[in-house]
Amino acid sequence: MKRVSATFAAILATVLLLSGCGDDERSGGGTPSGDKVTYLTAFGAVGRDAFAWVALEKGYFQDAGIDVTIQLGAATGENLKVLAAGQAQFAGLDMTGAWILAGKGQYSDVRAIAAIHQQTLVSIIALADSGITKPTDVEGRKLGAATGSVNQLLFPAYAKLAGVDQAKVQWVNAAPPQLPALLAGGQVDALSTFLIGAKGLEKAAGGKPTVVLPYSTYLPELFGNGIVAPLAITRDHPDLAKRFRDAALRGLQYTLDHPQEAAEIMKKAQPAANVAAAVGEITLMKPYVKTSGVIDRQRVAGAIATLEKNGLIPPGLTPDSVVDFALAPAS
Repeated sequence: MKRVSATFAAILATVLLLSGCGDDERSGGGTPSGDKVTYLTAFGAVGRDAFAWVALEKGYFQDAGIDVTIQLGAATGENLKVLAAGQAQFAGLDMTGAWILAGKGQYSDVRAIAAIHQQTLVSIIALADSGITKPTDVEGRKLGAATGSVNQLLFPAYAKLAGVDQAKVQWVNAAPPQLPALLAGGQVDALSTFLIGAKGLEKAAGGKPTVVLPYSTYLPELFGNGIVAPLAITRDHPDLAKRFRDAALRGLQYTLDHPQEAAEIMKKAQPAANVAAAVGEITLMKPYVKTSGVIDRQRVAGAIATLEKNGLIPPGLTPDSVVDFALAPAS
């Protein structure tokens, strides 16, 4: 297993030292001392990420002895870059995307500590008047996706199983906030994004209905978003990781129970956020969430096997190389 670089470890050690994370926290026996950490959202300021602002607003992080700064994330690959640079200690991101990169030898020093979505929510979303009604209809079309996202990483397996010639698909990359405008303005024919974003895309397109083609139709074994942290946190500061995990999951439970309030809390912190779209996302993602954050080892093994079988990663990746099962809830 690759170890974190000396530079990465030094940066994180400095951050944690300045924030007061000492030996008591590492042993799990100390009193929370106001650890300062940065958390990256998975995809900007949208409904799926509202739980982080809820946990902050409701004082759940404070109760756990953690001073959290929330920064807007920009999909899997981009968030992993920020973690690797030591500029954040926790992040939300698509676990399947992270595991594909880990299987290729990239960002292998990151571990999942909780699952947010128990199934991949990656999909193709098109406006109903686009003529796209089935997977093969994307051939000869432009597909938009967030730069560095799981959507393109996973597309080869989806295309193979759905009978799509991926060589006939043109990708257009953009930052997450730009994607709705790309679709509404006709600059792309469809987006590869999370299915829970459909309501927001319809609103951006002036109320036009959408067609949603979930990747899970062909890849049901895969996980969606989760909370991850580098080994410098999970290995060296497990008590901090547990406290962060539990506070975030409290925020997740409250968000699902109070979607309107959660969306308004996020809007207060991020004025550009769309409350109606956020409520739509929170409502649509509820069936895919277990608020315990459980990550089942057998399911992880099955997901890895699916990635291998479909040629997305070579053999060798193991559940323990991508999930810290001492930290991830077991039920």
